[in-house]
Order: sequence, then structure tokens, then C-alpha cells
Amino acid sequence: MEKEFQDLFQIRHNNDRVEVGKVLIAEPFLEGKYFNRSVVYIVEHDDSGSVGFVLNKPLPYTASELVKELDGVYFPVYIGGPVERNQLYYIHRRNDIPDSVRIADGIYWGGDFKAVTEMLQAGKILQEEIRFFAGYSGWMETQLDNELKENSWMVGTISADVLFTVPNSGLWEQVMSSLGGKHKLWANFPEDPILN
Repeated sequence: MEKEFQDLFQIRHNNDRVEVGKVLIAEPFLEGKYFNRSVVYIVEHDDSGSVGFVLNKPLPYTASELVKELDGVYFPVYIGGPVERNQLYYIHRRNDIPDSVRIADGIYWGGDFKAVTEMLQAGKILQEEIRFFAGYSGWMETQLDNELKENSWMVGTISADVLFTVPNSGLWEQVMSSLGGKHKLWANFPEDPILN
């Protein structure tokens, strides 16, 4: 019984494979302003590395405040990660944006910014169809594999509906819990157990 109890708190990677369209879920005690209790949506993953966007770290700014071309677009912007923080990235649900990269059914990455700007200004893209990120999260070659071996991340899935729900406070708890088993316990574990 004591071993079973101790195993509940033994954090180990859930052995699911990292793939485009999946999410990385930070282990409960991963530190750092970008990745503490973060959920990272993977848009690129191959032998040369991985790219993703942190879904649950909002900035106190709207797209309009950060990019002059998006004047009047008061959609939230999230911290995508520590790389190229001065660049705006986006994922969306629109298959009519030229040069977009299909990530999964009904989910696209990037595309022609001028077309996006025109569609936003005309009210043709709704807030629940696009998410903006300042910067991205990137891993070189075997870097992410090493972090998985160090048990820094769990791998999970996310539906398009959940992905585009903004704001999405409680997302980390939701996706961690969706893994089932002891992950449900981790999802409810306080962020700082000393303060509770």
C-alpha cells in the first residue's frame, strides 16, 4: 500500500508519442515563467526539432495594441514561448487563408498575414476562430526527447473546440486530468503546496 501511495507522486512521462497536433503538458512542478503549468500545442515535429505555442499564458495586451495592422482587433494575445517574442504567430480554423499549414482537422498554422488582416478588419474571422501568440516554443533535434526522458512533459490531445476557447483558464488542469489515473491527482495538486 505504501509503495502504491508513493507511486502516485512519482512523476513519469506517460509514454505517448509527440506528434503534430498534440499537446505537451508540463509536469506539476516544472519551473520557469514560460513553462510552469503550461500546455504547448505542437505545430511542427521532426528529426530536426519541434515548434509549439503555449496556450495558457495570456499577455495583458490585445492584437490591436501590439500590431498596428490589426487596429481595432481586440483579440487576446498569448505568450507562445521564449523564441522570437517580438513576432506575432497565429493558429486558426480557417481553410481559406492562403499559405496556411494544415495541422489537424480544422486547425491551421500561419498563412498570408495581409489576407488575415483584411479578413479580420472585415469581421470575417471571429475570435473563436483564431489565436495569436507572441513568440513560440522551440526545441532542437533531441532536446525535446531529453526533456521527455527527464519527465518534464506529458503528451496529450486537445480538441479544436477546447483549443480555441478563449479565455481558457484551468486548461492545464483540464488536459492533465484528461490523461486519467494519477494524472487526475496531479491536476488537483496545488501549484505551491507549501502555501496551502
